Amino acid sequence: MTGKTVAMEISKARAALEAARTAIERESRLAAEARSTVELDQQSVGRLSRMDAMQVQAMAQAQERKRQNDLVRIDMALRRLKAGDYGYCTECGEEIAQRRLEIDPMAERCISCA
Repeated sequence: MTGKTVAMEISKARAALEAARTAIERESRLAAEARSTVELDQQSVGRLSRMDAMQVQAMAQAQERKRQNDLVRIDMALRRLKAGDYGYCTECGEEIAQRRLEIDPMAERCISCA
């Protein structure tokens, strides 16, 4: 690849990572209420309804943990971009396939090491 092509790919990767971060942060804000504490109100919520609410809360919390993990992966990918290591496997050092990076711009390992 030429220097210009590499710069374009890096620019596209940075844009994809920033877009992913924005989307994840937006989803996190929208889902904040679902993660909040389930209030015990014996008058308006029966036992089964409370159990359902607690299950929804647990699923929302699990989704939030995944979003936070993805934000960490985005930060790591941005650091690799800045250091000039983006696109290379963190395990073996081989180049990560461009198609893999297009699908998951946060990918840190080649398909063989994944």
